[in-house]
Amino acid sequence: MAKWIALIGLVLVINTVNAQEQLPEVQVIEPYIEMRTGPAIGYPIFYVAEKGEWISILKRRTSWFKVRTQKDKEGWVSVDELKLTVNSAGEPVEIEDGSFSSYQQRDFELGASGGSFEGVPSLSVYGAWVVTENIAAEVSYSQALGDFSENRFGIISVTHTTFPEWRLSPYFRLGLGQIKTTPRANLVQSGEETRTNDLMVGGIGLRYYLARNFVVKFEYQNLLALTERDENEELEEWKLGFAIFF
Repeated sequence: MAKWIALIGLVLVINTVNAQEQLPEVQVIEPYIEMRTGPAIGYPIFYVAEKGEWISILKRRTSWFKVRTQKDKEGWVSVDELKLTVNSAGEPVEIEDGSFSSYQQRDFELGASGGSFEGVPSLSVYGAWVVTENIAAEVSYSQALGDFSENRFGIISVTHTTFPEWRLSPYFRLGLGQIKTTPRANLVQSGEETRTNDLMVGGIGLRYYLARNFVVKFEYQNLLALTERDENEELEEWKLGFAIFF
């Protein structure tokens, strides 16, 4: 497992270093386009990009685009406003369907899943901050209730999506956490006690962009509980769930 964790860590470092991309630029060809402080018509207009000005497209959220001007003004323009520009070849800007494109440009993700933890039904919830199209930082909390004990564990991890441009793509996870195991009431009398152990986590999964703001995820996790005994405890979890992004 140590070699696997080291390999995933190396991949994360390489992709973080190479995460910088050249931003597409477009030129305003109408008298002006209006830039707002947020991605909706309810946000106020704070700047007007004039004819002939070049703007860089940073990201997309549904029918709104975050842009930056040559004067370092950053704001949001609607898809209709962006149609008033041309690319570097002087051709009208072509705008693709926004659903999957919005997913690729998401900032945050929230999800829930159900599965099996060491043969016991489990439930999990998580939140993720998408750093780049490949890398995300994630916090999760899970609970597994069995006949003999109750397990609750939280994990902080980094995930790496191998092919973010694919609707169906594998991803890898590397993280740390803590697990609390509480014996059922009938076992407390036999000398079993509540125990808390640190965790090292490695995982692999598949995510599929479903539609609109929904994603389906299937994942396997290998958890190593660092116990006070001579041998650490290796645990497994399988889970399937849904996520929304924004």
